[in-house]
Amino acid sequence: MENIQTIVVDSKEQGAEKICELVQKELEAGHLHVLGLATGSTMEPVYEKMTESDLDFTNVIAFNLDEYIGIPATHKNSYAYYMNELLFSKKPFKETHIENGMAEDLDAECVRYETLLKENPLDIQFLGIGENGHIAFNEPGTSPESVTHVVELTESTIAVNSQYFTEDETMPVTALTMGISSIMQAKKLIVAAFGEKKRPALEKLFEGVVTTEWPVTYLLDHPDVIVITDLKL
Repeated sequence: MENIQTIVVDSKEQGAEKICELVQKELEAGHLHVLGLATGSTMEPVYEKMTESDLDFTNVIAFNLDEYIGIPATHKNSYAYYMNELLFSKKPFKETHIENGMAEDLDAECVRYETLLKENPLDIQFLGIGENGHIAFNEPGTSPESVTHVVELTESTIAVNSQYFTEDETMPVTALTMGISSIMQAKKLIVAAFGEKKRPALEKLFEGVVTTEWPVTYLLDHPDVIVITDLKL
């Protein structure tokens, strides 16, 4: 798999440093104008390192992979809130874009977001990997032709993400997400996968067979993928 470069690190903190180095290299080469961002616990050390660094994003446009439907951007568990708290309030970008999970017309919102992506092609897209192999909120069975769309979250994804919601809060069961095709348009994909829970998904990727049941395997068809992990496979 010549298209996939694997970098094994000792810890997620070391992995975050490596991601920052890769981003710095692309910035210095003048190749980074549009950056796709991800959320979740995997990305927290990455954004911490970024905010501590001298990386300059003032000429970079940012797009996020996904957002819950039905909670406002001010909600502490919205991805808009997450991004503002961890990165955007500390590192200025030229523009930042996140899907609007409160849009009255969700189909129109998907079209709007996908149009913006086509107008601003992604140079780099960050990705985490779900335990069931999902990328963004593209659950098993998602078509490789999918663009930004509404998705119903699987029980396994809800179980993992519900830890961030208190007992008196109802976790959304639907979300807006970039599709597989949207993600695959990025020139470079940087995938972060830390911890034993991510081993099954990575093992599926490195088996080298594309299957809709493990969306992470779609990355086999991308020309430039860097996987950063603390797992020895």
